[in-house]
Amino acid sequence: MTSNFDKFQKRRLISSYFSVVLSVFLVLFLLGMLGFFIINSKKLADDFKEKIAMTVFFKNDANDSILKAFGTELKTAPFAKSYVYVTKEAAAKQHTDIIGEDFMEFLGENPLQNSYDIHLKADYVIKDSIAKIETRLRKNAMISDIVYDKQLVNLVNDNIKKVSMWILIISGFFTVIAVLLINSSLRLSIHSNRFIIKTMQMVGATKAFIRKPFVMRSIKLGMIGAGLAILALIGVLVYVQTNFPDLGILDDKLLVGLVLLGVLGIGILITWLSTYFATQRFLNLRTDDLY
Repeated sequence: MTSNFDKFQKRRLISSYFSVVLSVFLVLFLLGMLGFFIINSKKLADDFKEKIAMTVFFKNDANDSILKAFGTELKTAPFAKSYVYVTKEAAAKQHTDIIGEDFMEFLGENPLQNSYDIHLKADYVIKDSIAKIETRLRKNAMISDIVYDKQLVNLVNDNIKKVSMWILIISGFFTVIAVLLINSSLRLSIHSNRFIIKTMQMVGATKAFIRKPFVMRSIKLGMIGAGLAILALIGVLVYVQTNFPDLGILDDKLLVGLVLLGVLGIGILITWLSTYFATQRFLNLRTDDLY
């Protein structure tokens, strides 16, 4: 009879440990995925911004030395990520390839102008910064016009703000859910040992002494759950990098490492705090309240 009861208690204990590890694993995996989404959403937004080109057209009077001087200026300009010099002949060829006809045959001349296609750094692709850059460039008397998609710039920045706000809200929501789920699993685990806790207290054991084995066990379970979550996250990252290399999800290894360390740290912190307060609750209960 005793043997069967011991087996039952052992199975219940293992089941309790398993539920804690599973809860920690699932919650931390979701939080880790959210973390990677946040750091890569910023990168994707920056990449999209940097693909918006500002085209600077030069007057026909601008000679080669003026055009080369402008290119030299762009090399040291803090706002320029990259730039390409497009001659009017090259521009004419591009137009011909697009429309399928040589428009110069019936015009008799090339009406296009030499130009520079400038891709700005992401931090400068905002309304005020671009306006300042445009004002600065227009001081060059040889520049005839500056063209870029102003509506697209405003639309991109407005949408990024909205998406960032929702990401913060979702992150906060998932964090609260994470704490509640892990805390609930650990409280159930501690609840099954409430009589042991009270018995140890009645024979004179200090609260710190009673708490220590429960806290250490929970931290170990948290580390196991976090370790499994980290392995699963690494598997997802490798899969995405292999199948979608253009995303460059593993390019910034420092941020990837910080997210994985954050997952481990959160796993340890939440399990420690949850176990501490759960054991404290039962330590403060009267014996009659245990039933």
